[in-house]
Amino acid sequence: MNAEAPREVRFWPFMFALFLGSFITVLSSSSITIAIPEMQRHFGAELSLMQWTLTGFMLAMGTVAPLTGYLGDKFSFKWLYLAALAGFLVTSLLCGWAWDAMSLVAFRCLQGAFSGLVMPVTMTLIYQVLPREKQALAISLWSLSAMLAPAFGPTMAGALITLSSWRWLFFINVPLCLLAIVLTQREVAYYRLRAPGAFDLPGLITVVSSSLALLIAFSHSGTWGWGNPKTLGLFVLGGVSLLVFIVRELKVEAPLLNLRVLTNRRYLLTLIVSSIITISLYAGVFLLPVFLQRIQGRTPLDTGLILLPASLAMALLMPLVGRLYGVLGPRVLMVAGISMIGVGTYALSHLETDTSSTYVLLWMLVRNVGISLSTMPASNAGMEQIPPVLSGHASSLSNWLRNVFGSFSIAIFTSLLSTFGRLEGARLVERGVMETPQRMEALAFVASINDVHLVATIVVLAALPLSLMVPRLSRT
Repeated sequence: MNAEAPREVRFWPFMFALFLGSFITVLSSSSITIAIPEMQRHFGAELSLMQWTLTGFMLAMGTVAPLTGYLGDKFSFKWLYLAALAGFLVTSLLCGWAWDAMSLVAFRCLQGAFSGLVMPVTMTLIYQVLPREKQALAISLWSLSAMLAPAFGPTMAGALITLSSWRWLFFINVPLCLLAIVLTQREVAYYRLRAPGAFDLPGLITVVSSSLALLIAFSHSGTWGWGNPKTLGLFVLGGVSLLVFIVRELKVEAPLLNLRVLTNRRYLLTLIVSSIITISLYAGVFLLPVFLQRIQGRTPLDTGLILLPASLAMALLMPLVGRLYGVLGPRVLMVAGISMIGVGTYALSHLETDTSSTYVLLWMLVRNVGISLSTMPASNAGMEQIPPVLSGHASSLSNWLRNVFGSFSIAIFTSLLSTFGRLEGARLVERGVMETPQRMEALAFVASINDVHLVATIVVLAALPLSLMVPRLSRT
């Protein structure tokens, strides 16, 4: 079949069509963190089960992301985007109609599968359709959609839960999906750059089994123990499956995910930096709502309002970062951003049970400004070096790793929270602290949150030397 090149598009209508889809899918993952305690009470379920409304969603996103390159080549990225939006709409309705915790988790996983197609597809459309001189601005607007969702998500979720029900967190997606579908049909052209090769089923099986085994191992390591045979067995299964996947993808003629894009040094470096930023990012996203609601007794609405200014600042900075990218280059922005993330996360490792909202807001602001400065440069610096014909595989790989590391980080932080909680409780007893059982539990829990934030600080600072190795890009 002959390849068809994309025709010229109208920039702003085209970007708004992509913006809406990206915004909806990120909103669905960011708003759920506020709702987890409410859904836990509604269904009478354990936190370990309700956590899967987030981790299962993100794992499904990561699992389907490697399929994007193949499906985009086969059906075109326009029709793949439309199918993803339609599937997300239907599964949003199913989530809103869920009758128990298990059905909600199942529908959330399905919703995550469709959501996982949206981000890599929209990123691919930018790099395949738009000229290079417009890509930095376009990717900053694309990133803005992912930043605005966390900015408004917690506050919107708190308001909907307070005024109505958590079910409206899903029903609100329906009109937004319909608008995105109409705009995409009108503004995104049909095109294909190449015909796909054979479908790599063994590659899909190995990448799914690896992701599942590792996520389950990380999720349960806190309760099973890191040295438990079940934990070790899952780590071995996940590691071996991942190794088989990598070896196969490098050898087969038509890989599910073309890992040869990793031979581009700049893409590889920025991919590692992006993954590290993602791990640190989810420490704040997951831990602070739990701290504010469980320890300080804040309502979901209060929690959303406390986190709103920092998230809003992060979102509003994104267009400016797109402009600065062409002037300063990626290295300066990434170094500045990662440094601010490290400082903000370290400050959040000194929480007390009575820490003021101003303190949380201030250091979340510093942290989120750093995320805004570093996220877009890390995404764009590598992607603009990839040929358009391979951009589908490159965006699939970057979004797959982002979602997988996001899922893993939540699982790891949950496990570490449990492990550190037991250790901190034992330390309080050893120090002779005499408080009520409820107070002792609260003190141990806050100390464990601080420990996890300290781990996240060390993780994000590991990205600093890598970002220094990324040179300013040639604008030829």
